[in-house]
Amino acid sequence: MQLTQFTDYGLRSLMYLASQEDKLCSVREISDHYGISKNHLVKIVHHLAMVGYITSTKGKGGGIRLSKDPEDMRLGDIISALEPNMDLVECFNSEKNTCTIVKACRLKHFLADAKKSFLNCMNQHTLSDAIADKTLLLKL
Repeated sequence: MQLTQFTDYGLRSLMYLASQEDKLCSVREISDHYGISKNHLVKIVHHLAMVGYITSTKGKGGGIRLSKDPEDMRLGDIISALEPNMDLVECFNSEKNTCTIVKACRLKHFLADAKKSFLNCMNQHTLSDAIADKTLLLKL
């Protein structure tokens, strides 16, 4: 399994914001910090705001910050909100599935269990857990 770049950058953005406490940050600041595309990050930040993980303020003196305490943000929930589908194999998507053995195959059940276990495992950790040493996060 591999998480999308969208999710990776989303998690990194949330970690950055969590390390900044209540300071308003800019997309440019996060983009520069990680060396990632500002245009791509704008889409990610917009999505994070739409699903309620960050708040944004427009205009002079505006910026973005976490909308809740990092201790209340479970990593599995964040990943689920960022990943477009979590389809580990083709047969997880009934519209695009062309697998000829789908009716007899039991592998899909094991993979579905693994996906569920992965998200459950990630939900045992919070965003706060991911940034236990904020000083290391800020020294790139």
